[in-house]
Amino acid sequence: MNMILFMITLSLALSTILTALNFWLAQMTPDSEKLSPYECGFDPLGSARLPFSIRFFLVAILFLLFDLEIALLLPLPWAVQLQSPITTLALASMLILLLTIGLIYEWVQGGLEWAE
Repeated sequence: MNMILFMITLSLALSTILTALNFWLAQMTPDSEKLSPYECGFDPLGSARLPFSIRFFLVAILFLLFDLEIALLLPLPWAVQLQSPITTLALASMLILLLTIGLIYEWVQGGLEWAE
């Protein structure tokens, strides 16, 4: 019991000391770039109301779609060991086929071409 109390006290003391050192040693002279409300390369002196390109959103949605595909297909090697692996493989193949058809449709429509 004494050892647990000692460990809790030690961890609390160490946390307090490290937090105090962080406040004491932290750099308190922010420059104009750190005070800027914009990130990711946007010009902080320009207008904040500039519209984004719709192609940017299409590429972002495609990325999320294929990222979701990877997350759904990741447990497939373990699912093959189930009682009915044929059903699992058929559903995974249908998912890949559906996404491939969607990608081909997007490609034919010109949604993947960045230059206009």
